[in-house]
Amino acid sequence: MHGKRQSAQISLALLIASAITLGMLVLTIVLIGQSFRGMETAKVSAAGSTARQLAISVDDRIQAITAPPSTALAVLSHDSLAGAQTLAQRLDRLPVLADILTSSDIVSAVYAGYQNGDFVLLRKVRSSGTLQFPDAPNETRFLLQTITRGGEETPGQWRFFNADMQLIEQRPVPEYNYDPRTRPWFNAARASDSTELSAPYAFFTTQETGITLSRRASEETGGAGTIFGIDVTVTDLSTQLAELRQTPNTRIAIVNQDREVLADSGNAKEPGPAISGALDRLGDHMEGSSVTRFSAGGKDWYGMTEPLGALQQEGLSIAVAIPSDELLADVWAALARQTVIAGLIALLLLVIGWFLGRRVGRPLEHLTDQVSRLSRFRFDTPVRSDYNIREARQLSVALDDMAKTIRSFQSIATVLNRGQNLNHLLRDILEQIIHIVGQERGGIYLFTRQKNQLSLAVKQNLQLPDTISNVQADSDDNEIIRLLRRNISGHPVFAVLRNRRKQLIGVLAIEMEVGDHTQLSDDLIVFVDEIAGSAAVAIETRELIESQQALLEGIIRLVANAIDAKSPYTGGHCERVPKLAQMLVDEAMASNDRAFYSFTMTGEQLQEFHLAAWLHDCGKITSPEYVVDKAVKLETIHNRIHEIRTRFEVLHRDAEIRYLNRVLSGDEEAAADQERQATLARLQEEFRLIATANQGGEFMAEEDIEKIRSIGEQTWMRHFSDRLGLSPDEKNALQPSPEAPLPVTEQLLADKPEHLRPWGEHIPPVRKDDPRNRWGFDMELPEYAYNRGELHNLTVAKGTLTDEERFKINEHIVQTICMLDALPLPDRLANVPKLAGTHHERMDGHGYPCGLTAADMGIPERIMAVADVFEALTAVDRPYKEGKTLTESLTIMARMVEDGHIDRAVFELFIRSGTYERYANQHLQPGQIDEVDESLFMKPD
Repeated sequence: MHGKRQSAQISLALLIASAITLGMLVLTIVLIGQSFRGMETAKVSAAGSTARQLAISVDDRIQAITAPPSTALAVLSHDSLAGAQTLAQRLDRLPVLADILTSSDIVSAVYAGYQNGDFVLLRKVRSSGTLQFPDAPNETRFLLQTITRGGEETPGQWRFFNADMQLIEQRPVPEYNYDPRTRPWFNAARASDSTELSAPYAFFTTQETGITLSRRASEETGGAGTIFGIDVTVTDLSTQLAELRQTPNTRIAIVNQDREVLADSGNAKEPGPAISGALDRLGDHMEGSSVTRFSAGGKDWYGMTEPLGALQQEGLSIAVAIPSDELLADVWAALARQTVIAGLIALLLLVIGWFLGRRVGRPLEHLTDQVSRLSRFRFDTPVRSDYNIREARQLSVALDDMAKTIRSFQSIATVLNRGQNLNHLLRDILEQIIHIVGQERGGIYLFTRQKNQLSLAVKQNLQLPDTISNVQADSDDNEIIRLLRRNISGHPVFAVLRNRRKQLIGVLAIEMEVGDHTQLSDDLIVFVDEIAGSAAVAIETRELIESQQALLEGIIRLVANAIDAKSPYTGGHCERVPKLAQMLVDEAMASNDRAFYSFTMTGEQLQEFHLAAWLHDCGKITSPEYVVDKAVKLETIHNRIHEIRTRFEVLHRDAEIRYLNRVLSGDEEAAADQERQATLARLQEEFRLIATANQGGEFMAEEDIEKIRSIGEQTWMRHFSDRLGLSPDEKNALQPSPEAPLPVTEQLLADKPEHLRPWGEHIPPVRKDDPRNRWGFDMELPEYAYNRGELHNLTVAKGTLTDEERFKINEHIVQTICMLDALPLPDRLANVPKLAGTHHERMDGHGYPCGLTAADMGIPERIMAVADVFEALTAVDRPYKEGKTLTESLTIMARMVEDGHIDRAVFELFIRSGTYERYANQHLQPGQIDEVDESLFMKPD
């Protein structure tokens, strides 16, 4: 409960401050989000505008690149170089070509191609800042490449010149077989009267990317078919594009319609994923612009493309890809600054809200301290607050009223829950309800269904009739109240009490004499009805509990009576042991001995012990009657001594017949008679021995056992079938053995196979390793369920029971535990099976059925064992023994103490408290009550 209360606590000051701060933060987040969207859009729009400006700049640059060379080419088309037929004539015009090269940084070569395939080209050794010919001699500034066809020398010649056009080295190049007539620039200019501009391509010698301006020579020069050309590199465009980047990693590229890169800010030869994404216009299109947002190479990019106006026939375009994080870097920096400012404002608002919350929450904190007493069940605490905050004052008044209501409910709930006796419960209910409604007098009637009347159960300061007759059980509340008003004067308020099944069980009457009863509020009437309903349920519950208790007691009596009807001997035992055990428990609780100093039992535990004592031998219901009451050794359903007597009668007549046969055959009559008389006397003595052994006793000598076995070896002749007139059980027992042909000789006493009864499927779960044994039984199981052999029974050394029958007797405690454990006993009676099932355990662990030791048993279990033993020793209604005197019984019990059978402390309490004597006066025969020397049985300290 406290954990839940703590998890729900929150400071009002913190709540107010948090609410203000949270509102500010939400507003700030919204504004920052909108600001971010606006700045992002602005940045993207700026990037798009930049791309368009960049396209214009590139267009201008391309125009700037191509305009000067075009002018120079127009002048060169009128030069005499066009008509020069020999290499020497052409070399004379080299200064003109050198002037064109030196006049422009972007012109990399000037050349002339002739109709016959000759070719003259002057180029810069260093173009676009890069040395194109590393193997050129030092100080080389220009390289002249010539092809002269038809001469004896090598057609291809390279000449290296310095800045003053002085020849440094001449080098034949046999592999230089360039033919201008096969080049696109040559063919384009030959078919045109104006300057032609080629598409960007890789130059033949240097592999630089550039464009070629070509023009056909003027006819006046005499060089018909000669084509002049100027190579212009665009490599420096990549450098210029890199300078135009908005961010360090922005990619800018100029590509043609075949997606070939002409210039790239990163000097790349291929478009790359970023430029490809921009060209393909992948990703999301940004609203209001031509910019797209896409991912490439594991990064986010903004991409845009713009067509170039220059070289329209080539379909050039410029593509820009800007990393998202770099483009928005300024945006994020601005957002960070705004966030810091917003955080400082929120902190300030938090402090302001904290102070405001403290001012508002101070009265509530005081009220909380008072209400916390209610949470600690101090409902008598007045809850009042004198602060000027209206809500706090109203809350305190409501809580104070609630505390009073809770006190009323607490009082009535205590009465309803704790009432044990029905009369006391009714009186307490009446007092509490009268107090709750602020009155002084009232009464409760209970309905008697058999008499159809209301009987006054309890009243307080009010004169009421003892009974109200002619009340029908099926009457509705209004009819009952009208009947009550005719019999009860004054101004009472009635509440009809009904149980869960809406059956009438009584009426509550309260005399309304304090104040104006006509002003009784509807809420109070409803409250009284509801409380009365709870009282009705409590009354019904108490009646059910008492009925349940009575039913349980009745079942116990029923079981005892059933045992008594089956065997009056054990029935008396079941009645006497609980009385003796209860006497011992009372003495143990009152004793100051060290062994019992802390021993006590609650009312429920006493009830549990009482039930266990009554039911401690209930398992004997399953024990065969002839085993429980077996008075002689040969007894089963009947005493089989009569069968054996009949056999002796047969032997007796056989002796008479032998005597007569001897006399008839001529033998001496005196000798024959002497033999007859000796045989008859022996038979009488042998039968007397067997009959005496059949009665059982404390001990049977071994020599008597041998005599019985010897007697049993005598034979007699059976002339009648033993398979006729049998029960199914007897037939099943004889089935494995074939019937012998008649007449058959049989022993006088025998243990026959049919005397054995196997367990079959009815093996009890008493062995420790039996998976069915969930109770902890640990008993030795005989090989057979029963052994009815005559010699086996007659030679029992002690008492009348065989080992099989003694197990069957002992098994009653197993059945007791199993039967009681199967009952749906409530928790308060959960120990009944244990208490009832341990009275045959021993302190030394050699008892049954579980082999418990003294450490495993409490005082109630030890008391039960002592009570069971003493009752069994002194009982006079057992068929197999006589009841012993007090001294004899206590002497035997003292030996049992020494042997570890029963508990010494309980035994000495039994003697010292005089319990044995009080019990003897109530249940023993006068002849059993002798003078007892208690000192003989008390162990000296």
